[in-house]
Amino acid sequence: MRKSFYHFLMKYRHPAPKDEISAFANNAFLDHAFPKTSSDYHEISLYLEMNGQYLKSMTVFDEAWEHYLISES
Repeated sequence: MRKSFYHFLMKYRHPAPKDEISAFANNAFLDHAFPKTSSDYHEISLYLEMNGQYLKSMTVFDEAWEHYLISES
């Protein structure tokens, strides 16, 4: 079974974020409403567009999503 995007993203958490994906992971961890069980791009993308003020750009999510797809193949 495919793990959720959130579960995948948590491997990038870091006390001192090294890049934008690490900062995204740290902020998603603190976002209690983040769709933690989802593996659906559109659901997560819509959520972030409406609630992801902590993202500098949606391209950060898109880059993380590409890593997610590669890791799951």
